[in-house]
Amino acid sequence: MEKNYFNSQTNVILCIADYPWYFSFFGIMSMALFNLPLFFDKRVKFYKLMGCGKNGSFDIQPDLNKWAVMLFFESSAHSTPSGKTLEPEVPGKFMRFWWSLFQAQTRSFLLQPFTGHGSWDGFSFKPTGDKETDSTEKVAVLTRASIRVSKAISFWKAVPEASKQLADQPGLKFTIGIGEIPFFKQATFSIWDSLESVKNYAYKQPAHKTVIQRTRKEKWYTEEMFIRFRVLKEF
Repeated sequence: MEKNYFNSQTNVILCIADYPWYFSFFGIMSMALFNLPLFFDKRVKFYKLMGCGKNGSFDIQPDLNKWAVMLFFESSAHSTPSGKTLEPEVPGKFMRFWWSLFQAQTRSFLLQPFTGHGSWDGFSFKPTGDKETDSTEKVAVLTRASIRVSKAISFWKAVPEASKQLADQPGLKFTIGIGEIPFFKQATFSIWDSLESVKNYAYKQPAHKTVIQRTRKEKWYTEEMFIRFRVLKEF
């Protein structure tokens, strides 16, 4: 597989580390230090180190206690000959040691993309024609965007109402706002009880539909990505 894209043969892990307030500085430090082991980890195709928002979606207010790591890797490079996955070994001994040393509580998700579009710093999703997940399975959704500087004010004015509808949406099990650069490179990761719940929010909620329409019409983004995942495991 080429290095600059992923598909349903690529697995993804999202790790969210929640530090106690008195160790929050070490969460900030981790965003620089973790680059070194991840850069040299040959299993990892692509990764992002990100901060988290306070209110579960695109958020202008950062949560300085929570920090996220998202890893993309080949599923075949992450299994034993028997097929047993090695997800507890990712993202590596140093990072797990760091979280343990500074008492960070971690929540991680092993994910498999099945549909989507777009790119993330040139790393793109290419569909393979796989069928959508079973309607009764949990589904995770990643929506991320690089926001034009000239459109940032319009974007952030539109976000609160859509975020409020997201928080109140039936079927939502978990949501968090993550991002590389405050205000301009933002994402929302959410988990739903079924694909139907995802579609009800995406296509039927007025505020969300309005944001999508304005995104296209006013060209808010320089780059965006929307991916749906099967939730293989939480650990």
